[in-house]
Amino acid sequence: MVDELTTLCGIDVCAILYSEFHSEPEVWPSPLEVQRIITKFKSYSEVGQERKKLNQESYLMQRIGKSQEKLVKVEKANWEMERSLILFQCLQQENFINTLNTNVLNELAWEINDKLKEITSKMNQLDTNEST
Repeated sequence: MVDELTTLCGIDVCAILYSEFHSEPEVWPSPLEVQRIITKFKSYSEVGQERKKLNQESYLMQRIGKSQEKLVKVEKANWEMERSLILFQCLQQENFINTLNTNVLNELAWEINDKLKEITSKMNQLDTNEST
């Protein structure tokens, strides 16, 4: 696992594993390499060290947070594509709007009203700029 992190992420990684079955800890990749990584880590300021520290829980929480951010972006992009498709189908088929459920219609109405507000605001700005 540690070897994969080093390869995939291109970072220095070491592991020191303690076990009740062994008197000495198991060290990866080698004691000399572990010492080099620890020395490098200790050369950072305290703030830098805190940024670099990562245990399994904080690593997973970080990955979950990034995945959730990605999911929100993908969901937004999907909704924008779906909305465009729905509006296009409404333009092509007059009766298509009758096939949409209330939630979709409400979301579309909200989006349309929001865009109308943006357009009105921009028109007001243009009017203000022209009169000055």
